[in-house]
Amino acid sequence: MRYLTAGESHGPQLTTILEGIPAGLSLVAEDINTELARRQKGHGRGRRMQIEKDTVEILSGVRHGYTLGSPITLVVENNDWKHWTKIMGSEPIADDELEEVKRKISRPRPGHADLNGAIKYGHRDMRNVLERSSARETTVRVAAGAVAKKLLQQLGIKVAGHVLEIGGIQANNPVYNSLEELEVVTEESPVRCFDKEAELKMMQAIDDAKKNGDSIGGVVEVIVEGMPVGVGSYVQYDRKLDAKIAAAVMSVNAFKGVEFGIGFEAARLPGSQVHDEILWNEQEGYTRKTNNLGGLEGGMSNGMPIVVRGVMKPIPTLYKPLKSVDIETKEEFEASIERSDSCAVPAASVVAEAVVAWEIANAIVEQFGQDRMDLIADNVEKMRSYAREF
Repeated sequence: MRYLTAGESHGPQLTTILEGIPAGLSLVAEDINTELARRQKGHGRGRRMQIEKDTVEILSGVRHGYTLGSPITLVVENNDWKHWTKIMGSEPIADDELEEVKRKISRPRPGHADLNGAIKYGHRDMRNVLERSSARETTVRVAAGAVAKKLLQQLGIKVAGHVLEIGGIQANNPVYNSLEELEVVTEESPVRCFDKEAELKMMQAIDDAKKNGDSIGGVVEVIVEGMPVGVGSYVQYDRKLDAKIAAAVMSVNAFKGVEFGIGFEAARLPGSQVHDEILWNEQEGYTRKTNNLGGLEGGMSNGMPIVVRGVMKPIPTLYKPLKSVDIETKEEFEASIERSDSCAVPAASVVAEAVVAWEIANAIVEQFGQDRMDLIADNVEKMRSYAREF
């Protein structure tokens, strides 16, 4: 499975083409729209979320509610495009219109791709960079992840995410009976946090940051339950499942760190307190006494829940601008404001779910059959039975 995305932040639409989705997967637009709506919620989001009410069009690869095995095209239109047709249009414009409509940007913002991208591609107008490097692109990554989540759901694999920390406010680790319970509670939270006491403090921290013209980041966690044992591989570096998941999480805009299980805490503990003791019972087969390694050993799933966390830095565009240098005049200035979110961590947790789901689904399809959902489901169940009886 693979996908490409295309489109600019203020262009006419965002597009993704998914290749390798097996035939026979039940899929309708509402499966995707639910996830797109989740991405747009969250305390601290800015005005753009009031403009864009994202919905998807499925333009290929699905017939009468089921995937065909051919490439799937998903499109999300930008409602704000009508205000940007001259600025972002593909057709040439007359010289006398350039200054009026182009809104040339020569002042790079610290923390963004502006300057590096302009140097890389030779753009003197950095709008050519920021339009594509914008986190708006994650809209269709969430759409792709929604398809992956639907695929996993039909195989008995569940993916859920939530927020553990915002602006230094740390939530207690959630204690829940099922991922469904975690989802119900966090979906009702404006910051996607299970801990109600921490939720209030996080919201206050976001409000304080906005009042001060600042922004704050945080930590999100994604949990995957129902994974069969042995997905991934130890035989080559590029087949390790944890490596693929880590790369996917780090590819999300503004993410600067990733860990599995207890993660960096493992560096501060002796091995006897880190490694998960192996248990066996007739009903479940092999399990672990703890899950410190986050469901992954040797680059493979071990049957325990996969637990991965990502660290999101504060959004780099501030109402309290940082200093930068104009690339034309080389004069110092205070960076301009291009967006107004003070915190996007709750939305980022939805994006993290999506990219993790895609990597899990890709690994499942690769290992258990590529063409048909019914064959993949049979093979996954056979592996579960085999592992229990091993």
